[in-house]
Amino acid sequence: MPNAWIDELFGRLHSANPKPETELFYTNPYTLLVAVVLSAQMTDKGVNKATTELFKVADSPEKMVQLGEEQLTQYLKTINLYKTKSRNVIALSHILLEHYNGKVPSDLDALESLPGVGRKTANVILNVAFGKETIAVDTHIFRVANRTGLAVGKTPLEVEKNLEKVVPKEFKLYAHHWLILHGRYICVAKNPKCEICPIADLCQYFKSKI
Repeated sequence: MPNAWIDELFGRLHSANPKPETELFYTNPYTLLVAVVLSAQMTDKGVNKATTELFKVADSPEKMVQLGEEQLTQYLKTINLYKTKSRNVIALSHILLEHYNGKVPSDLDALESLPGVGRKTANVILNVAFGKETIAVDTHIFRVANRTGLAVGKTPLEVEKNLEKVVPKEFKLYAHHWLILHGRYICVAKNPKCEICPIADLCQYFKSKI
């Protein structure tokens, strides 16, 4: 895609929301890590409903381990796959205490080695907690990137690599958030809201409908 087209697309998203933030509730890198692990196959609102009370009693690896898996499951019963996720949260908390002095690592490989943490989760942590210019491709970003023609790919990793190539540096820090929010509220899976889309005239999908 031409650079001017991409600059215009991100320029409009920036104008509408200059400094977007994650919609997950968190208080530190650890609670962000837990929240993102819990967010698989869940809405952010659904995760926040559970973690609001959880993080009052366990906002560090030490407190989470003290809470224990059985008690943790009581907080997470509204979360999909809560038993597996509870097990992963306790396991990753132990690893953080044993190998990272209770701190969340700021390294992709280290993060991906933690139970329940895949590439998408790791990239979210690096971006939100550590201010790194990573792009975490979830279903929303995958859809928006392919629909608009911004970064076409058959897999999340392919889309991620293509986005890394085309997103201008001045927009990279927030690109992940703009694309997620755009997919969550405007470029939805069924019946996308093209009539209120700020980038409709730039979108390959929209042009194909005209």
